[in-house]
Amino acid sequence: MSSISIEQDLYKTYILTDESALARLEVVPERGGIVTRWQVQDKELMYLDTERFTHPELSVRGGVPILFPICGNLPDNTYSHNGQTYTLKQHGFARDLPWEVLGQSTEAGASLTVGLSSSDRTLAVYPFEFELAFTYRLQGNTLVIHQRYTNRSAEAMPFSAGFHPYFAVIDKSQLQVEIPSTQFYSQVDRAVHDFSGSFDFSVDEIDAAFGNVTQQTASVVDRSQNLKLTIDYDPLFSTLVFWTVKGKDFYCLEPWTGPRNALNTGENLIRLEPGASLELTMSMTASF
Repeated sequence: MSSISIEQDLYKTYILTDESALARLEVVPERGGIVTRWQVQDKELMYLDTERFTHPELSVRGGVPILFPICGNLPDNTYSHNGQTYTLKQHGFARDLPWEVLGQSTEAGASLTVGLSSSDRTLAVYPFEFELAFTYRLQGNTLVIHQRYTNRSAEAMPFSAGFHPYFAVIDKSQLQVEIPSTQFYSQVDRAVHDFSGSFDFSVDEIDAAFGNVTQQTASVVDRSQNLKLTIDYDPLFSTLVFWTVKGKDFYCLEPWTGPRNALNTGENLIRLEPGASLELTMSMTASF
């Protein structure tokens, strides 16, 4: 049986539940449309820096932040369009703006649809009219995120999109990472490294970008929790980023449609024609 309820704390939180799977999902639309919590069989799957979450001026570190219209950062946080230079901070603005609830349903699993549209604030840094609609659907052990990107501008709209899920971990040395690629670019030392399924978690930071992945699925096995988390994504998600910081109880496995700086280089950049919409799907599944 599926249900949706609302709790009002610091922010209005929508709670989606699937009683048969003992699954629970919490979404906070006004804080970037973000998933803040995901439980399956009463196991906490997401990490959330709750102190940082209380400060609206800070980006959320935890849950599943939404990346749009860029993934990663731009050199000097700038790009040019039609001869004008714009400033756009890391990962774009979607994760920092309030989204609105567009609909909800308990048929075929509990689902919540949230939306974000262009505004004077977004047009000042990204001169395109757009509409986004994301549907979170809880189906047993799986969280499905269906996305619709619509260009309301009179010209083609360039963008990258992605997600930045923070998964909770107790002992990183027990992680086995399965990514469909044999090499990654490290943002830490700016070098290319071979990959065989493991990282050195003793280093201060891992920021590994796997480009042009060969399959539409990746996973992490956490032997300490007898847990496997699998991410499935559409082919347009061409980059996977694995990120973690020493001393923090999280790791991130992030599907991106394009690499860092795609807005300047054009690499794997989506260009959506005027009036057109693009629909994508990303899902995460917990297995025990």
